[in-house]
Amino acid sequence: MIALLQRVTHASVSIAGNETASINRGLLVLLGVQRGDAEHQAEQLVHRLLNYRVFADDQGKMNLSILDVQGGLLLVPQFTLAADTRNGTRPGFSTAASPQAATQLFDYFVTQGRKLHQHIATGQFGADMQVSLINDGPVTFWLQVAPDKAIQ
Repeated sequence: MIALLQRVTHASVSIAGNETASINRGLLVLLGVQRGDAEHQAEQLVHRLLNYRVFADDQGKMNLSILDVQGGLLLVPQFTLAADTRNGTRPGFSTAASPQAATQLFDYFVTQGRKLHQHIATGQFGADMQVSLINDGPVTFWLQVAPDKAIQ
Protein backbone atom coordinates (compact mmCIF):
# COMPACT_ATOMS: atom_id res chain seq x y z
CA MET A 1 0.00 0.00 0.00
CA ILE A 2 1.29 3.43 -0.91
CA ALA A 3 0.56 6.79 0.68
CA LEU A 4 1.77 10.03 -0.82
CA LEU A 5 1.23 12.58 1.91
CA GLN A 6 1.41 16.33 1.63
CA ARG A 7 1.28 18.71 4.54
CA VAL A 8 -1.34 21.34 3.69
CA THR A 9 -2.95 24.48 5.02
CA HIS A 10 -6.08 23.60 2.99
CA ALA A 11 -7.14 20.78 0.66
CA SER A 12 -10.40 19.80 -0.98
CA VAL A 13 -11.98 17.33 -3.38
CA SER A 14 -14.63 18.26 -5.92
CA ILE A 15 -16.70 15.91 -8.05
CA ALA A 16 -18.72 17.24 -10.99
CA GLY A 17 -18.11 20.80 -9.82
CA ASN A 18 -19.32 20.20 -6.25
CA GLU A 19 -16.93 20.24 -3.31
CA THR A 20 -17.44 16.92 -1.52
CA ALA A 21 -14.68 17.03 1.11
CA SER A 22 -12.23 19.52 2.56
CA ILE A 23 -9.79 20.07 5.39
CA ASN A 24 -7.78 22.95 6.72
CA ARG A 25 -4.37 22.39 8.39
CA GLY A 26 -3.42 18.75 8.06
CA LEU A 27 -2.45 16.12 5.52
CA LEU A 28 -3.71 15.35 2.05
CA VAL A 29 -3.02 11.67 1.45
CA LEU A 30 -3.21 10.04 -1.98
CA LEU A 31 -3.63 6.32 -1.36
CA GLY A 32 -2.72 3.56 -3.82
CA VAL A 33 -3.45 -0.14 -3.38
CA GLN A 34 -1.21 -2.78 -4.92
CA ARG A 35 -1.86 -6.42 -5.75
CA GLY A 36 -1.09 -8.46 -2.65
CA ASP A 37 -2.13 -5.75 -0.21
CA ALA A 38 -4.38 -6.90 2.59
CA GLU A 39 -5.88 -5.56 5.79
CA HIS A 40 -2.62 -5.87 7.72
CA GLN A 41 -0.88 -3.56 5.21
CA ALA A 42 -3.70 -1.06 5.67
CA GLU A 43 -3.41 -1.30 9.46
CA GLN A 44 0.37 -0.80 9.35
CA LEU A 45 0.09 2.16 7.00
CA VAL A 46 -2.69 3.81 9.05
CA HIS A 47 -0.56 3.54 12.18
CA ARG A 48 2.53 4.85 10.42
CA LEU A 49 0.64 7.71 8.76
CA LEU A 50 -1.09 8.88 11.91
CA ASN A 51 2.17 8.84 13.87
CA TYR A 52 4.48 10.21 11.14
CA ARG A 53 6.06 13.39 12.48
CA VAL A 54 5.77 16.08 9.81
CA PHE A 55 4.53 19.09 11.80
CA ALA A 56 6.84 21.54 13.53
CA ASP A 57 7.20 21.68 17.29
CA ASP A 58 8.00 24.88 19.24
CA GLN A 59 11.63 24.68 18.08
CA GLY A 60 10.64 24.38 14.41
CA LYS A 61 11.61 20.69 14.12
CA MET A 62 9.31 18.10 12.55
CA ASN A 63 8.45 16.31 15.78
CA LEU A 64 4.65 16.35 15.79
CA SER A 65 2.20 13.97 14.12
CA ILE A 66 -1.29 14.59 12.75
CA LEU A 67 -2.57 13.16 16.06
CA ASP A 68 -0.47 15.64 18.05
CA VAL A 69 -1.75 18.68 16.15
CA GLN A 70 -5.31 17.31 15.70
CA GLY A 71 -5.17 18.32 12.05
CA GLY A 72 -7.44 17.26 9.24
CA LEU A 73 -6.75 14.20 7.14
CA LEU A 74 -8.07 14.10 3.57
CA LEU A 75 -7.78 10.57 2.16
CA VAL A 76 -8.04 10.30 -1.62
CA PRO A 77 -7.94 6.95 -3.46
CA GLN A 78 -5.49 7.10 -6.35
CA PHE A 79 -5.20 4.05 -8.59
CA THR A 80 -2.25 5.48 -10.55
CA LEU A 81 0.08 5.45 -7.51
CA ALA A 82 0.32 1.68 -7.92
CA ALA A 83 1.51 1.98 -11.54
CA ASP A 84 4.62 0.18 -12.74
CA THR A 85 6.83 2.93 -14.19
CA ARG A 86 10.11 1.02 -14.41
CA ASN A 87 10.11 0.60 -18.19
CA GLY A 88 9.15 2.58 -21.25
CA THR A 89 7.21 5.81 -21.45
CA ARG A 90 3.74 4.56 -20.57
CA PRO A 91 2.72 3.34 -17.11
CA GLY A 92 1.56 -0.23 -16.62
CA PHE A 93 -1.07 -1.18 -14.09
CA SER A 94 -0.41 -4.88 -13.59
CA THR A 95 0.89 -4.11 -10.09
CA ALA A 96 -2.32 -2.33 -9.04
CA ALA A 97 -5.05 -4.11 -7.12
CA SER A 98 -8.33 -4.76 -8.88
CA PRO A 99 -10.92 -1.99 -8.45
CA GLN A 100 -13.01 -4.23 -6.19
CA ALA A 101 -10.06 -5.15 -3.92
CA ALA A 102 -8.76 -1.56 -3.89
CA THR A 103 -12.18 -0.16 -2.96
CA GLN A 104 -12.50 -2.62 -0.08
CA LEU A 105 -9.02 -1.82 1.25
CA PHE A 106 -9.49 1.94 0.87
CA ASP A 107 -12.75 1.70 2.85
CA TYR A 108 -11.02 -0.49 5.46
CA PHE A 109 -8.17 2.04 5.69
CA VAL A 110 -10.67 4.86 6.28
CA THR A 111 -12.53 2.84 8.92
CA GLN A 112 -9.31 2.02 10.77
CA GLY A 113 -8.19 5.64 10.58
CA ARG A 114 -11.48 6.91 11.98
CA LYS A 115 -11.08 4.64 15.00
CA LEU A 116 -7.95 6.60 15.92
CA HIS A 117 -8.52 10.09 14.50
CA GLN A 118 -11.80 11.96 14.20
CA HIS A 119 -10.87 14.61 11.61
CA ILE A 120 -11.00 12.50 8.41
CA ALA A 121 -12.56 13.42 5.09
CA THR A 122 -12.36 11.33 1.91
CA GLY A 123 -12.48 11.40 -1.81
CA GLN A 124 -14.62 8.89 -3.70
CA PHE A 125 -13.15 5.75 -5.21
CA GLY A 126 -13.58 5.60 -8.97
CA ALA A 127 -14.85 9.18 -9.32
CA ASP A 128 -13.34 11.83 -11.57
CA MET A 129 -12.09 14.04 -8.75
CA GLN A 130 -10.50 17.45 -8.83
CA VAL A 131 -8.13 17.78 -5.89
CA SER A 132 -7.00 21.22 -4.75
CA LEU A 133 -4.40 21.95 -2.14
CA ILE A 134 -2.21 24.58 -0.63
CA ASN A 135 0.97 22.67 0.16
CA ASP A 136 2.57 23.79 3.43
CA GLY A 137 6.33 23.92 3.10
CA PRO A 138 6.13 22.21 0.66
CA VAL A 139 6.38 19.02 2.68
CA THR A 140 5.71 15.79 0.76
CA PHE A 141 6.56 12.20 1.73
CA TRP A 142 6.06 8.74 0.19
CA LEU A 143 5.15 5.98 2.67
CA GLN A 144 4.82 2.38 1.61
CA VAL A 145 4.04 -0.94 3.21
CA ALA A 146 5.07 -3.69 0.80
CA PRO A 147 2.38 -6.08 -0.43
CA ASP A 148 2.55 -9.79 0.29
CA LYS A 149 4.85 -11.27 -2.37
CA ALA A 150 3.08 -14.62 -2.46
CA ILE A 151 -0.14 -12.97 -3.66
CA GLN A 152 1.34 -10.71 -6.33
